[in-house]
Amino acid sequence: MVQARELMKQDVVSVQTGTPVVDAAKVMRERKIGSVFVKQNGRIVGIVTEPDIVRKVIGAGQGGYSIYFVPVEEIMSSPVIGIDEHRPITEAADLMEKHQTRHLAVMKAGAIVGVLSVRDLLRPISIDEF
Repeated sequence: MVQARELMKQDVVSVQTGTPVVDAAKVMRERKIGSVFVKQNGRIVGIVTEPDIVRKVIGAGQGGYSIYFVPVEEIMSSPVIGIDEHRPITEAADLMEKHQTRHLAVMKAGAIVGVLSVRDLLRPISIDEF
């Protein structure tokens, strides 16, 4: 069975609380990723995803000039939902559905070591390993 660690992205990207949503979106665009973790005092306290930005800022009528003033902590999901790196991807898919999320933190000994997206779960199917 394919484990979460085999499909996760190891590049864990974060921004600090107080970071404007527009800056988080720029980081996502530059790194070609769909989410960033949010840190406060060196600790990850949430996650902001592309759908969060679209639904909670743009779709909620906070677009335009005010987007420069919306801090990431106002739209982040918290707490971050995580899965142990050794758990099977079927469990990851179940967790995503249960919590209505497209991203999971991948954990090793209580620390975040990667991120797993719903898109990552499709990789074994596309390369015929599933």
